[in-house]
Amino acid sequence: MADTPMASSTAAAEPIEGDAPQVAYPRTEWDDYEIVPPTTSLSNEKMTMWAFLGSDCLLFGALISTYLLLRNRSPLSGPEPLAAADLFDIPFTSVSSFVLLMSSLTMVLAVSAISRGEIERCKLWLLTTAAQGAVFIAGQVYEFTSFYREGLGYTVSISSSAFYTLTGFHGVHVSLGIIMLVTLWVMVNRGIIGTERAETVEIIGLYWHFVDIVWIVIFAVVYLIP
Repeated sequence: MADTPMASSTAAAEPIEGDAPQVAYPRTEWDDYEIVPPTTSLSNEKMTMWAFLGSDCLLFGALISTYLLLRNRSPLSGPEPLAAADLFDIPFTSVSSFVLLMSSLTMVLAVSAISRGEIERCKLWLLTTAAQGAVFIAGQVYEFTSFYREGLGYTVSISSSAFYTLTGFHGVHVSLGIIMLVTLWVMVNRGIIGTERAETVEIIGLYWHFVDIVWIVIFAVVYLIP
C-alpha cells in the first residue's frame, strides 16, 4: 500500500506518448511586442509607377549614351554635315527649360492642395502645370522647325538622327504628361477624384517630376557640354 503513491507520482511525471516535450524559456522584453507581418507603405499603383519609371530610366540612359557616341560622328567621305550644335539657341532653350522646371513646383502645390481638401487650388495648379508643359512643347516645336528650315533634317546625318530621337522622345513624354494632367483636372472638377484619392494626383506628380529631372540631364548633355 505504501508504494502506491510513489508509483502514481512517477506515472504522472512521465510524458504521455505522442505529446511534444515542453521546454520552459525565461520571459524576455520581446514578449511584450505583438508580431506584425512586414508590410510596405506603397500602394500597388505607386509601386507600378515606380517600376515604370525605373524601366524608363534605362531607356533614356540608352538614348543618351547613343547620342554621346554619335554626336561627333563624321561621314567617311563628302563634306562635313550640319550639326545641331551649330544651330543651338542656348538662351531660348534655357528659358523653355526654366518654365518646365518651374512646373515641378506647381505640381507639388497641386498635390499639397488636394491633400488638404482645397479642390479649387488643386485645379488651378494642375492647369498651371499643364500650361507650363505646353509652353515647353511649343518651344521644342519651334526649335525643331527652325532647325529643319536651316537644313538640319532627321536624316541629314547620324548625329542629327540621334539628336531628334533623344529630344523628341522626351517631348513625347511631356505631351503624355500634359494629357494626364488635363485628365486629372477633368476628374477633379467632376468630383471623381477628391481628398480620399489624393494619391492619384501624387502618382501623376511622380511621372511629371521624372520628366523634369530627365530634361535636366538632357539639357546639360546636349546643349551645355561641348
